[in-house]
Amino acid sequence: MHTDAVVPFVFEALQVRGAIVLLDRSWQRMLQGHDYEASVREVLGHAAAATTLIAQSVKADSSITLQISGDGPLSLLVMQCGSDLRFRGMASTQGDTAGLAFHELATKARCAITIDSPASERPYQGIVEVSADSLAASLENYYARSAQLPSRLKLLADERLCAGILLQQMPGARRPATDDWHRLGLLAETLAPRDFQAGIGADLLGKLFAEDDLRVFEARSADFYCRCSRHRAEEVLRLLGAEDCEAAVREQGVLVVTCEYCARRQRFDLVDIAQLFADTAMRGSDAVH
Repeated sequence: MHTDAVVPFVFEALQVRGAIVLLDRSWQRMLQGHDYEASVREVLGHAAAATTLIAQSVKADSSITLQISGDGPLSLLVMQCGSDLRFRGMASTQGDTAGLAFHELATKARCAITIDSPASERPYQGIVEVSADSLAASLENYYARSAQLPSRLKLLADERLCAGILLQQMPGARRPATDDWHRLGLLAETLAPRDFQAGIGADLLGKLFAEDDLRVFEARSADFYCRCSRHRAEEVLRLLGAEDCEAAVREQGVLVVTCEYCARRQRFDLVDIAQLFADTAMRGSDAVH
């Protein structure tokens, strides 16, 4: 059984494929340094599980970005995952979000999925209105409209783990009987956090789909990864300019740049700021005009 992993599978007698994901240690790492309300944390966990499930099927060196933006208290959510299953995400809110249901958080929101692949000249983006029911329902609508690919998605998240399962009818194949497709969706919907306590793998899938023959593939590891660095923080400060940076340091004693994804803090004092803009001036003087 596996944790922080995705396990793909197919039904031998049905034209249906699937994948199941469990993120625990990596999910807890992503939450470090953040103080999300439980309602926001749940949506963020659903997004992490869903984006990882989508990313496990894309071509090598590709990446998926899921973005929710709207007029509600959840003003912005971004989740990114590469084909290597390294993910990161953040949520930005406004006002009180305590105890709000999904439809109250994501008011008049849109969900955009962007697939960036080296095989394409430009990224592909599909946009769908966010369903009031859940993020899972929104993504099912996305697959139905953008890819004509009937899908069922069950997502779970709490402070300890986020998890989910994705079922899809195989593209171009004969569709499974309506009764079978409905039955598989109902079984997926029964999953609860307690089912993931021992990890994911053939045992869990065999119990869930006890009436079906499954071919379960090798698990793929997933992990939290943030691309922030001291250099990226310096680039942000250069955009602010030397005068504003120096004024902020004199007022606060130190200038802190905090990554929205991993909450890592980069600290800059007056010496750092002077060196930063001295380096910028030297590069400018070396430029060929």
